[in-house]
Amino acid sequence: MWYGAWGSGDCVIDMLLSQPPHCVIVGGGIAGLAAAYRLGELSREREIPLRFTLLEADTRLGGVIATEKRNGFLLELGPDSFLSEKPWALALCRRLGLESELIGTRDEHRTTFVVHQGRLEPLPEGFMLLAPTRLRPLLRSRLFSWPGKFRMACDLLLPRGGAQQDESLGAFVRRRLGHEVLERVVQPLVGGIYTADPERLSLAATMPRFLQMEREHRSVIYAMWRAGHTKPQEAKAASGARWSLFVTLREGMQQFVDALAARLPTGTVRYRCAVTTVRRSGGHWLVECEDGSAWAADGVVLATPAWRTARLVQEVDMYLAGRLASITYSSAATINLAYRRDQILHPLNGFGFVVPHVERRAIIAGSFSSVKYVGRAPEGCVLIRVFVGGALQEDLCALDDKEMEAVVRRELAQLLGVRGDPLFARVARYPRSMPQYRVGHLELVGEIEERVARYAGVALAGNAYRGVGMADCVRSGEAAAEAVFAHVCAARTEHRSSP
Repeated sequence: MWYGAWGSGDCVIDMLLSQPPHCVIVGGGIAGLAAAYRLGELSREREIPLRFTLLEADTRLGGVIATEKRNGFLLELGPDSFLSEKPWALALCRRLGLESELIGTRDEHRTTFVVHQGRLEPLPEGFMLLAPTRLRPLLRSRLFSWPGKFRMACDLLLPRGGAQQDESLGAFVRRRLGHEVLERVVQPLVGGIYTADPERLSLAATMPRFLQMEREHRSVIYAMWRAGHTKPQEAKAASGARWSLFVTLREGMQQFVDALAARLPTGTVRYRCAVTTVRRSGGHWLVECEDGSAWAADGVVLATPAWRTARLVQEVDMYLAGRLASITYSSAATINLAYRRDQILHPLNGFGFVVPHVERRAIIAGSFSSVKYVGRAPEGCVLIRVFVGGALQEDLCALDDKEMEAVVRRELAQLLGVRGDPLFARVARYPRSMPQYRVGHLELVGEIEERVARYAGVALAGNAYRGVGMADCVRSGEAAAEAVFAHVCAARTEHRSSP
């Protein structure tokens, strides 16, 4: 392994070629970990020796994924689950031997509440993200006015939209289903998923299936009704998100991170190794760190946020750096609060609630963690996780921990009838953590990928490009590893065959 001062010239290249190829992964979040593990798999499967090093600026791996245990409670500070519908994270869990540790959401209380005029109203059964799939629950719902319900039904008669490649999610929902659906349901649900403003969020990059529904069936409601009759249990099972598709690990999401880290070769990970620059030198890549170390590599995976990646590649390509820096991010915080069950008046007969921006409250969503998954709180206790910030309320992330906790407790007292002090509260902050897929995002990503393709041996991974979920990050990390592995093997073969 080449570590420290870097030289140039034929002797260095000869020394490098006498060893197995070396790859460097920058960033130890889930995408970087997936990339590192996949490199090891490829080396074993193809019986091709390979060395790799994962450089992490922090003192721990996992990025935004973090689980803590406290007094019998299991707290998720970041993501608490992933979608099984997207196969990559689930497949990786199986390869890691974690399949028996996977658990789904509880069967009971698969309801999403929406705050409306200060009350928690259930989202109508069968209402899936943007539109209803069942008529009777919609007609009985107090969440929408009768004019709002009528406007929603107009989707069945409206013509298809123009042949534009992309539009904002807000414009699409307003055009098809009306302002009330956007304001009362779509904006808060999207706020919970993407911490984004739907008026700027790309439909094609985030929810392309709805665009496809309009193109194929004209009416979104009809398309969803038809899909519901094809898969009736999925349509009837829940409101809001398709809860049956969410899975987690018995001991929390950190279990996934720990399993990946444990299967990396000893000495692979370097902590407190913040990378400052990636550049070409002597026909190879050179990765330089704040501590003065430098790592020579045949291939590099950059699994860092786009704004950080932009800084790393400035010496290589200023234009690429500018395009990466144009991907904006929002900040958010989570607050886990533990209570005795008798402190909460609300029946907690759902998995949580979302808060429309028009309600003018200081939180964007709340999850009843101990209702949603087993093993999250002791008997007679409740664990609630609240989300603050996002694109529309980012200023709230500037509150200190005590101020944020006080704001959240006031909201829970009003919305859930929470009385008294929590047993404890835990605030976790994630500045500039959620990329904002604005209108035109896919075109921007295509341009970035085309530019990166000019530099053999470099690949990008993470949530900034083609999906923000954990499964998407696993996919991007594995794809980056496969691209870099193919390059280093081809390059080494070419060098060895050269006269």
